[in-house]
Amino acid sequence: MMKTIFTMACLATLCAAPGLAQTTSAPADSASAPDQDPVAAWNADRTVFVDAAGLDLDAFKWIARPVLVFADSPNDPQFVQQIELLEARAEELALRDVVVIFDTDPAARSETRLRLRPRGFMLALMGKDGVVKARKPRPWDVRELSRSIDKMPMRQQEMQDRRGVNQ
Repeated sequence: MMKTIFTMACLATLCAAPGLAQTTSAPADSASAPDQDPVAAWNADRTVFVDAAGLDLDAFKWIARPVLVFADSPNDPQFVQQIELLEARAEELALRDVVVIFDTDPAARSETRLRLRPRGFMLALMGKDGVVKARKPRPWDVRELSRSIDKMPMRQQEMQDRRGVNQ
């Protein structure tokens, strides 16, 4: 709850102060330090958002389901809205082994951006196998994301396995 309040306050500050928004490129809770292993950071806190800069997307293969959020600027209203939607229900995504990865710098030409080739705002959902399962040109609600994930065969197996353990 405190993380959400802090995030909302940060986003409100970004919207209210355009000069500040230009210098801020990451959501409030993100793993963007170059010396920090993004998989380790995500394992330590499954609600942390990961910067695509310098990221090897294959590091998450068979570990997590990447949800990638691209925009040409951190000030893109669709990007801001998408991050707010994801942060508001980050715990639900964590239960589904989702790692949120963002890229708002097309000039940096990150490996992730070159691989998925977004044009402007784009949300992409990948499976644990590293295959793109969905691409969306507009923000997507966590409920819609969760439904798509829950239909995936691997997720179905995970839910079945968890039910068997709890019985």
